[in-house]
Amino acid sequence: MMLTRVIFPSPSLLEISTFRTTNHRRRFRGGALSASAMADSSPRTVLVTGAGGRTGQIVYKKLKERLGEFVARGLVRTEESKAKIVGGDDVFVGDIRDAESIVPAVEGVDAIVILTSAVPKMKPGFDPSAGGRPEFYFEEGAFPEQVDWIGQKNQIDAGEDSAKAVGVKQIVLVGSMGGTNVNHPLNSLGNGNILVWKRKAEQYLADSGIPYTIIRAGGLQDKDGGVRELLIGKDDELLQTETRTIARADVAEVCIQALCFEEAKFKALDLASKPEGDGTPTTDFKSLFAQVNTRF
Repeated sequence: MMLTRVIFPSPSLLEISTFRTTNHRRRFRGGALSASAMADSSPRTVLVTGAGGRTGQIVYKKLKERLGEFVARGLVRTEESKAKIVGGDDVFVGDIRDAESIVPAVEGVDAIVILTSAVPKMKPGFDPSAGGRPEFYFEEGAFPEQVDWIGQKNQIDAGEDSAKAVGVKQIVLVGSMGGTNVNHPLNSLGNGNILVWKRKAEQYLADSGIPYTIIRAGGLQDKDGGVRELLIGKDDELLQTETRTIARADVAEVCIQALCFEEAKFKALDLASKPEGDGTPTTDFKSLFAQVNTRF
């Protein structure tokens, strides 16, 4: 099999996961608002981390369009990334690997949507016509352990600290299908074990006590959203079917809808879609989340 391209849900690329941490941590005691109560309250401030990535930009834009419901806030790693975001005056610059640098972005937010991810790069010199597989590497300091584990842990910890002060009420974490297979080929990219570290961060969030929604997306596509029937699964069962992909725009919409329904809280789900024209486009997200019965 020739590997020609990899796609993860965050800045770009496919995502992954597998691992478990045992950790006795203080449980979150904040109250959960009902969908109707949230609708009647003032707009909620939502921080989108990885807002400079392809999926992150869509989530940020969608939040900005829902005036009266949300106040969008973004987090990117560099000033260059911030400059690429239209209307990015409320975008913070911080390095998720440095816990202190992201505190200002988290202060005062009601929810966090985590879309950060390590990004493998292809080594130069690969010639597809010569056969074989391309080789990948991670830049120094940007390995999955540092970005997908430590970086996401820092974000969750910041959210937990804020929650104790009646701040963050929910974290939505976008991960990837594939994490149940520790021998998944993506783990070998750059010797990064990216799925292992992603899964570890997901478990850390599930153990935190903060209301959460973990969305493990299939292969991401740069296509229009809202025109396909979405599919929910667990334990990578969707990878055994022909429906293993999903539009970034649909992932973004599910992230936002997860903030609107109690049915989405304390749940983890695999997410893919039927091909366009096959089935009925999903519009009832409350029912979609109600199908989910797995906490991790």
